[in-house]
Amino acid sequence: MALKTPSTQPGGVTVAQDDCVIPPLENGDRLTRAEFERRYDTLPELKKAELIEGEVYMPSPVRHRQHSHPHTRLVTWLGIYETDTPGIEAGDNGSVRLDLDNEPQPDAYLIVRPEHGGQVRISEDDYIEGAPEFVAEVASTSASYDLGKKLSAYRRSGVREYFVWRVLDRQIDWFVNREGRFDLILPTDDGVLRSIAFPGLWLDPAAMVRGDKARVKAILQQGLNSPEHADFVARLERASTA
Repeated sequence: MALKTPSTQPGGVTVAQDDCVIPPLENGDRLTRAEFERRYDTLPELKKAELIEGEVYMPSPVRHRQHSHPHTRLVTWLGIYETDTPGIEAGDNGSVRLDLDNEPQPDAYLIVRPEHGGQVRISEDDYIEGAPEFVAEVASTSASYDLGKKLSAYRRSGVREYFVWRVLDRQIDWFVNREGRFDLILPTDDGVLRSIAFPGLWLDPAAMVRGDKARVKAILQQGLNSPEHADFVARLERASTA
C-alpha cells in the first residue's frame, strides 16, 4: 500500500501528503470500478468485497450452516458437471468485471471458455470480463441484496441463468434470461430443475436443500448421461478454436 509522505508545516506540525495515499475500502463507498479494484488490491486480508451499481458491499462474516456448508455442496455439484463437460469452467468467488459500475464476486459461476464460443473473456490480469453464462449465490441474510440490485445487474449485463439458494427460506430460485427478463425455471413432473444454458446440469432442489447428497449426485448423473448433454459437448468441441 502506498504510504503518506510526512512534511513539516510552519509551527512544527507534521502532516501527511495525500497525493500518494490509497484510501481504505469501506462499505457504502461509491466508486468507479478502477478505484474499487485499486483499493481492494491493498487489502489482501479481505476475502470478499463487491461493487454493485457503483456502490461497495462488504458482507458480514460467513456462518457455517447458513453459508459455508451450502456453498460447498453447490460448488461440488458444479465441479462434477465441469469434470464431464469439456469446454466449460466453474469458478468460486472470483471477481467479475460486468461493466464500469459492477464488479460482483459471486459464490460460484460457470462459463463456456472463450475459445469454445463463450460470452466472457479472460483479461491479461486474469479477471473474468463480461457476463458469465451461469451465476450462483448462496443467500441467507443477503437474500434481499442478491434478489435486488445484484439480480438487476446480472440480468442487464446478459447473465443467461441466475441461481439463488435462499438458505433460511429453504428455497432455490433458478432464473433464465429471456429477452432481458429473468423468468423462473420450473421443475418437471419429477421435481427436477434442468438448465437451459448448460444441458445436462440437472438438480433436485428439494434434495439439495435437505442435504441428500446421493440424490443430488444421482440426478446430475442422469443429466450427464442424457442425449442433450452429449449434443452440448459435441457443439462445444465443434466451436473450439484452440
